[in-house]
Amino acid sequence: MNNLDSLEAESIHILREAHSQISSLAMLWSLGKDSNVMVWLAKKAFLGRLPFPVMHLDTGKEFPETYAFRKRYVPEWGLDLIADACPPIEEMDQSLPPNSRFAARKTAGLKEAVVKYKLRGVIAGIRRDEQSTRAKERVFSPRREDGKWDFRDQPPEFWDQYNLDYDKETHIRIHPLLHWTEVDIWRYIQREDIPVVPLYFARNGKRYRSLGEIGITRPIDSQATSIPEIIEELETTRSAERAGRAMDHDSEDAFERLRSEGYM
Repeated sequence: MNNLDSLEAESIHILREAHSQISSLAMLWSLGKDSNVMVWLAKKAFLGRLPFPVMHLDTGKEFPETYAFRKRYVPEWGLDLIADACPPIEEMDQSLPPNSRFAARKTAGLKEAVVKYKLRGVIAGIRRDEQSTRAKERVFSPRREDGKWDFRDQPPEFWDQYNLDYDKETHIRIHPLLHWTEVDIWRYIQREDIPVVPLYFARNGKRYRSLGEIGITRPIDSQATSIPEIIEELETTRSAERAGRAMDHDSEDAFERLRSEGYM
């Protein structure tokens, strides 16, 4: 098998293991490239239809192209969508920097959804290569009852042996894309012909490398108008994937604080 085949097989195994071992699941769907790959893998894992809902934590500030993508592909992919509105920014921790307060709305929205839908597990499309704090994650990552994550105390995962021996009250995050890289994601999108929001492709010398909300996400300079051109660009760039995310330029500990509180 080539690298993409191996990654695909591992992710499908993780999804099937989560479904068989965890009683109540939902998959986070940001509508970005990674979560679209994750939905695609789940469709492969479960014979074309997801056996759990997808959850879009909606701040009301997505790009119009993102909402249009959701409107089209929910029925086309046969998805069971949860799209509850996130709490307002006024309710967020005022000690956080402004951009991080905006991102914290999703953390609060996720906590509410976990309680409302009685979710024991949430599948998320994070990757270790995205951000240094995410590099500390595990494939099956236990959370405290309040959703908080102790990144200093994570269980070992040796040779793809995943620990699921937790009590029934433990909340678990599942990360089937943890070992993928950004280039892997785009190569898989190209191979599988997976639809993505058109903002990823350059227009007038700009494109979005990472999709967030309006006001806290900036495009990068780029001439890449196709997937092969995006892959070629990524093979030579030295800039961080999330360089266009305003929250990543806040104080050094802001992202780590958000992650410890339950941010994806």
